[in-house]
Amino acid sequence: MSSVTLSIHHQTVYRYGSRAVYSIQRLHMTPRAESLQRTLDWTITTPGKRRSTLDSFGNAGDIVTLSTPHREVRITAVGHVEIQAPKQGRIIEKMSLPIPVFTVPTRLTEVTEAVRAFSAAYLPSTRVNTSQVLALAAAIRDAVGYKAGATAISSSADDALRLGLGVCQDHAHLFIACCHSVSLPVRYVSGYIYPGEVDHSASHAWVDVWVEDTDYIGWISIDVTHACLQTADYCRLAVGRDYESVAPVRGMRRGGGDEQMTVQVDVALRK
Repeated sequence: MSSVTLSIHHQTVYRYGSRAVYSIQRLHMTPRAESLQRTLDWTITTPGKRRSTLDSFGNAGDIVTLSTPHREVRITAVGHVEIQAPKQGRIIEKMSLPIPVFTVPTRLTEVTEAVRAFSAAYLPSTRVNTSQVLALAAAIRDAVGYKAGATAISSSADDALRLGLGVCQDHAHLFIACCHSVSLPVRYVSGYIYPGEVDHSASHAWVDVWVEDTDYIGWISIDVTHACLQTADYCRLAVGRDYESVAPVRGMRRGGGDEQMTVQVDVALRK
């Protein structure tokens, strides 16, 4: 099976208007250990103390604490990951958690009447096939136009549906909420995408959903924003119930005043 190697550089910088006396960050910036992707090298650079973790979803992570006065926190992840395309988007893995764990809605993926009505035409029952979930993804892409800044990280699936605008995070949340309307197992995926020969790339979000095809029962991975199956252009960082459970960087601080955050992500094919 052919593969590609992605060269990834991800930097997040927090700058504060005054000195912070303490900050703690939880990172999900380490590629998942999966059969279709192999980390060739990966370096995370942070200030303060860093402790490695492994959560119940099998995501590698880090807890970073900084207890000396500071006005900036700079977090950088750099490395190369070799990736194979999942055949027909199928993600084969041994699950440590029972599948029903991924049928529980969250605040961001709440099933409202509007969500239930929207999904009814595409998800007739808990048992669906690949064609049906791809049709749902295409419907979400058409109903929620992509517009950066239209929503916030606190916006729910219902918010994006009512607004008709959002980003990849919102597309994923709405897809998940639709699946929850029929108790269909589904999970949020955070990671990176190689966007091709264009002038930008960024962190990305998509989904894994449980399907029952005639020749396969299990997870398939779908990029809802592009209404397509995952290919070798995607590097998977973490899976969970929603953005809040797998955000690349998430934390809190004491002091610091106003905060400014900048994020730069570059993804390229290794020559």
